Amino acid sequence: MTRFGISLPSGSASGPPFGPSSLADASQRIEEAGFESAWTFDSIGRGALRPDPLTALAVAGTVTRGIELGTGVLQVPLRNPVELAQRVLTAHHVSGGRLLFGVGAGSTAADFAALGVDFSTRFRRLGESLTIMRRLWAGEQVDGASLVPVWPEVLGGPPVLIGSWAGSKWIARAAREFDGWIGSGARSSWRSLREGIARFRDLGGKRAVVTNVVAHLESPDASPDGPDDPCDLRCPREVARERLHRLCEWGFDDIVLVPGRHEAEYLHELRDLTLRAR
Repeated sequence: MTRFGISLPSGSASGPPFGPSSLADASQRIEEAGFESAWTFDSIGRGALRPDPLTALAVAGTVTRGIELGTGVLQVPLRNPVELAQRVLTAHHVSGGRLLFGVGAGSTAADFAALGVDFSTRFRRLGESLTIMRRLWAGEQVDGASLVPVWPEVLGGPPVLIGSWAGSKWIARAAREFDGWIGSGARSSWRSLREGIARFRDLGGKRAVVTNVVAHLESPDASPDGPDDPCDLRCPREVARERLHRLCEWGFDDIVLVPGRHEAEYLHELRDLTLRAR
C-alpha cells in the first residue's frame, strides 16, 4: 500500500522565515495527521535561505516518534564525503534510525557556483562520495578517516535512495546497488515518471518514491494534466484524488506532497485525500 509523506516548511523569498518552532511544530502535526514520513529538500545558491536538510530532520527526529525522515534529495557532490558521512550518521542516530537518505548529483548550477564546486564533475563525485560514505558507515577506515566506533544501532548507515531523471543510467544503479529510486514531480512529467518506475521495476528495484508533488487544493481550475505536463496537485480536491490514485496504480511506494501551508486542519484534509486515493 502506498505511503504518503509531507515536506517540512522551507521558507521562501516572499513568505515568513522558518524557525526551530515552525519545523518542530510542523513535524508533530505531520505525524499527528497520520502521514508516514516528513521530507526536506536541498537548495543553497538560489536567492533565498532554506534550512539545512539534515539539521531540519534532526529537529524533526527529536519531536516525533515513528515517522520516517527523508532528504528528497541532498546534493552529495557539494559536500566533503567524510564530513557528510558523519552528519548523516548523526541524524540517523538521533532520529532512532528513521533516516531515508535520498541523494542526487544536483541539477542547478547556481548551487555549485555558490560553493565553488565544478558542476561538470557532479556525477563522478556522486559515485565516489557514496562509495566512501558507505565504507565509513560499515566501520572501515578510508584514507585515514574513520567513524569508529559506529553506534551499533546505525551500523551500515541509513537506506540510500538515488534521485534521478527517468532516462538516467542512475535508475539502473538505484535498482541494483542501492535501496530505492526517487523521482521529482515538479521536475518530471507524468510520462517520464511512468516510464521511470516501469524501468526501475523491470530492473528489480525495491522502493520507488515520487517527491516534490505540489499540493494546492484551493485552485479553482485544474493545472494541465497531459503526459508531458509536470506532476502536481494544483487542482480541485476530487481531481487531486484522481491524480494521486494514478500514481498509486503505477506502483509508487511513497508519494511526498508539498503543501501550501502546514496548519493542522489542512494537513488532516490532505491526509483524508490520500486515504481516499489509495
